[in-house]
Amino acid sequence: MLTFPRFKVFFIAFAAFVVLISNHFSARAAESADPIKIAMLDWTSANLNAMILGGVLQKLGYSVEYPTADAQASMTTSLTTGDITVIIEIWDSSGSEVMKASDATGLTERLGELGPQGKEEWWYPIYMKEKCPGLPNWEALKEVKCSEAFSVVETAPNGRYLGAPVTWGGFDEERVKALGLPFTVIHAGTDAAMFAELDSAYQRKAPIMLWVYSPHWAPAKYKGEWVEFPPYTKECYEDAKWGINPDATHDCGKPFGGIWKYSWAGMKDKWPVAYKVAKAYQIDADELNNLVGEVDLNGKSIEEVAAAWVEANEAKWRSWAN
Repeated sequence: MLTFPRFKVFFIAFAAFVVLISNHFSARAAESADPIKIAMLDWTSANLNAMILGGVLQKLGYSVEYPTADAQASMTTSLTTGDITVIIEIWDSSGSEVMKASDATGLTERLGELGPQGKEEWWYPIYMKEKCPGLPNWEALKEVKCSEAFSVVETAPNGRYLGAPVTWGGFDEERVKALGLPFTVIHAGTDAAMFAELDSAYQRKAPIMLWVYSPHWAPAKYKGEWVEFPPYTKECYEDAKWGINPDATHDCGKPFGGIWKYSWAGMKDKWPVAYKVAKAYQIDADELNNLVGEVDLNGKSIEEVAAAWVEANEAKWRSWAN
């Protein structure tokens, strides 16, 4: 039979434990049970990052949904209203203008950089250099010999530039016009279609000039080069008098730089721990390239690859929540 003093000690310890557990669940209960909505976009790395972050948040007890979204349009629409909570990848190289517009609303928040530095630019397989030896200098593309080397039946005599899906932005039509390039911009319907066409052309050594980005597996798998346009500056996009063409903006290459995470501004108050995790979430460029390759090259599902990452990196993501 317990003596009173021993029972008293037990009771005090038990009461302290109850208070500790109560405080823990009260803190979590104070966060909304509404689903956190992480945008699914139209390229693999963005969706892998979305499902990794979502998987982590689910492990921490949150409800998560994955609405399909247009990255550019959502930055000033559904992200500002909270209909989307997080957009995990917005690239400086193609999204600098929409980020400025989103920041100006005061209704969204930059959560910091994802980690890798992004590059998106015109790219060609190295075998095309034999037909256009002036490359990678952009001025080579103005020569008839070069533009014809990149032409196809639908665009001849112009060269064909296979751009990314229209929703990605990038100002390629504006660049072609401003620099006087004899090229016709044709947009791929999807990210997968764009790289399937690259693979087909590469195997046949057929002409192709297209939008290639990094981090991605493509510039490692295929030997090629990015076109070297006049370097980007802010003035190039905003002041027609700047640059080679005094009558047009966008007479330069695309900006290089960070890949940014964004949230609805209300996230930090509605889901403070989830907000903390989203801010802390980062991934290495090489690691991301490998994950994308598992999906695009090895045929694994995004869900499978994301779940494996969450399982293997528990210590890391638990530290983000503390």
